[in-house]
Amino acid sequence: MRHSPIAAALAAALITASAFAHADVLADTTISGKTFIDFTSIDQTRNGTDTANAGTGMDVKRFYLGVEHKFDDVWSAGLTTDFNYTSSSGETQVFVKKAWVQAKLSDAFKLRAGADDMPWIPYVEGLYNLRYVENTLIDRLKYGTSSDWGLHAFGGGNDLWAYNIAAVNGAGYKNPSRGNNVDVEGRFAITPLKGLSFAVGGYSGELGKDTANLPAGSTRTAKRLDFVAAYVNPQFRVGAEYFRQNNWNNVLTSGPKDSADGYSVWGQYKFAPEFSAFVRYDHANQSRDINPKLKDTYYNAGIEWIARKGVRLAAVYKHENLADAVNTTKSNEIGVWAEVAF
Repeated sequence: MRHSPIAAALAAALITASAFAHADVLADTTISGKTFIDFTSIDQTRNGTDTANAGTGMDVKRFYLGVEHKFDDVWSAGLTTDFNYTSSSGETQVFVKKAWVQAKLSDAFKLRAGADDMPWIPYVEGLYNLRYVENTLIDRLKYGTSSDWGLHAFGGGNDLWAYNIAAVNGAGYKNPSRGNNVDVEGRFAITPLKGLSFAVGGYSGELGKDTANLPAGSTRTAKRLDFVAAYVNPQFRVGAEYFRQNNWNNVLTSGPKDSADGYSVWGQYKFAPEFSAFVRYDHANQSRDINPKLKDTYYNAGIEWIARKGVRLAAVYKHENLADAVNTTKSNEIGVWAEVAF
């Protein structure tokens, strides 16, 4: 029994050390979550006839759960899972949105390996500020992806300039398969005045379709050029985005070449501490070469309420018209959209 005080002291020391170590881990670990929910009514017709998407229902379009850990001033790692369900398609999935290891050599150069944000779409989402209401232009038209697997280099200096370059597999975060070559997307942005941003970006690659079992010359390169300008302050935000793409949906040479271009303009004004009004208008030429009359027009308008920190609600009306010389698809949607984040 005479050794019991020593054993007790050792046990207490181990417990204390473990508690401090656990506290250090928690202090350097961030857990976050974000979900997009809507309850809406959709009226959609194709050439005057209702489609299967018409109806009323609730969608949980996204539920992100993320964890990031900082090992030291250089090394860190992150993981973000993504759940989505849409009543129109009956799809429910859970998959990895981001999974990366980072080496921060300086504010001007950080390198991540794994799946991470792509240079363009998440950047524009930050300027637009209403991703839970609608995807930004490139994402909505499916001419890009928000995350992909590869190497991601980014950084900036003095809040004046920033860059982001990604060399990725090309098929998007849902499909980590690889092709013969890597795709490249990049962005360079400047902020000459506080709140005023200009950025140019581009993409070049085969979107993961140049697999090793295809004969040489079976694919062509998809390319996209992007511009965005925005001004943001606590009272209001305005912005405009433009893109031009070639062969995004025509990478395989078994089909003809095609191209598209389009623009998006948006604005949001806070008229009370917890309320703001917003509008957006998109227009795109969806098939400049194969079907030049195919045009997509989209707009929305709504009121946002900041119910509390981390909870945003918006009453919104949306309209989209996709038409060419033969077919016309019209969609009208009205309802409530919500973002809950922690």
